[in-house]
Amino acid sequence: MAQANWRLEGEWLKNCNCAYGCPCDFNARPTQGYCKGFLGMRITKGFFEETRLDGLSFFAVVSFPGALHEGNGQLQPIIDERATPEQREALFKIMSGQNSAEGTLFHICSLIVTQMHEPIFAPITFAFDRDARTARLVIPGVLESDVEPIKNPVTGEAHRIQVVMPDGFEHREGEVASADIRSHGAIPFETRGSHSTLAQVVQTPQGVAA
Repeated sequence: MAQANWRLEGEWLKNCNCAYGCPCDFNARPTQGYCKGFLGMRITKGFFEETRLDGLSFFAVVSFPGALHEGNGQLQPIIDERATPEQREALFKIMSGQNSAEGTLFHICSLIVTQMHEPIFAPITFAFDRDARTARLVIPGVLESDVEPIKNPVTGEAHRIQVVMPDGFEHREGEVASADIRSHGAIPFETRGSHSTLAQVVQTPQGVAA
């Protein structure tokens, strides 16, 4: 059961090494048999109890040796360096899963991650346009990613692909796009033309509210 009142509204980005569509979203094995990627958001409006979190960003770089539900994952949190000590603590309490109901995103992460790397506090530059299927994330020396629409290989025209998950624990509706990723932290890897999901989300202790 949730132990605290919190709410996060904002721009959600999940990029990984899978092919477009990311089979992990459907409880299938990752495209290459293992998962490396990141997820996170810019909070447009949010709080944890009395602590406001508006305008902050946080991300988590992850690695799993097989399917996500098999566990044994690694995770490195990255927190906006502008966060105060109180805001950092609030975000860690949300990410820990201890303040979320069973079966929700952060609770599930707490069960499938067995190695937690030291958090990084760094400047985060994040540009996001869900409808255009574009994004750019820059965390100097730590993580960079560029997102663009998936292109038709014959005509070069941009595809628009949406995934709707009414009972999804990460988002309800996401735009599927193409990502390049360069991760330089505790979980280093690179991809070109791999999966990306862009979504507007509302996360609460009871799960996705929108």
